[in-house]
Amino acid sequence: MLNIDLTGRRALVAGVADDGGFGFAIAKALAEAGATVCVGTWPPALNIFLNLLERGKMDESRVMSNGALLPFEKIYPLDAVYDTLGDIPDDVRTSKRYRDVGDCSIAGVAARLVEDFGDHPLDIVVHALANGPEVKKPLIDTSRSGYLAAVSASAYSLIAMVSRFGPLMRPGGAFASLTYMASERVIPGYGGGMSSAKAALESDTRTLAFEAGRRWGVRVNTVSAGPFASRAASAIGIIEKMVAYVSANAPLPDQLSATEVGVATAFLCSPLASGITGTTVYVDKGYHTMGMAVETG
Repeated sequence: MLNIDLTGRRALVAGVADDGGFGFAIAKALAEAGATVCVGTWPPALNIFLNLLERGKMDESRVMSNGALLPFEKIYPLDAVYDTLGDIPDDVRTSKRYRDVGDCSIAGVAARLVEDFGDHPLDIVVHALANGPEVKKPLIDTSRSGYLAAVSASAYSLIAMVSRFGPLMRPGGAFASLTYMASERVIPGYGGGMSSAKAALESDTRTLAFEAGRRWGVRVNTVSAGPFASRAASAIGIIEKMVAYVSANAPLPDQLSATEVGVATAFLCSPLASGITGTTVYVDKGYHTMGMAVETG
């Protein structure tokens, strides 16, 4: 039997703050395949996440196939908008949600990983991060600052993570991120520069695959997931409509599950995908293949 075997490998999944999104599903799939999993959590959501864990509110979703609960080896505060501690403004660093978490920049998490696990602590890094403060605004009405914030948090953060985590990867390492079809087709309501950010993310995936592949021998891929009604996606404001539309028009009409995205990502990060890099893999029930809507009347 051909199995995904990640025994002995360590993963960092950046962007896990609850059990309802793709980040959690990816972390669970990696653990099911045998990897140990660390997560990076946005500081404003960190205490809520820790409380959910401590109070057992996520125990049901953490149950794995062997009956054990999904363990997190380490939970790091991570704000991927900041490359170094010096980039964090003083008013943010001293604010209630940041002042006690230490260096939550990308470089800070890299240093903590080395301190905790040695010079080459990682085999897998998953970028499950996105934020667009003006996502509900049409692109034409998006401010410059809102657009740049979306690109910084959702696309440049991948570059920064590959730059700083790439040197920490062991042979055969893999990066994966999450994108969306708005990168290449118009999705009304998915605004604020997020479509531009996803397009940048996919372009950067190709370039990073070449540069990081030649420099450190690692792979870089992205998963284009279909719409999914996670808590984070509710910020878009039309997620239920998006899910229903895709279900009505995709080749496979059953709704996408987070688990399907999780296991596809685990495959991309495994030795079974050693020949795949610089690629956008669609996990959307085939919706991206459609050229027109299915007639409903």
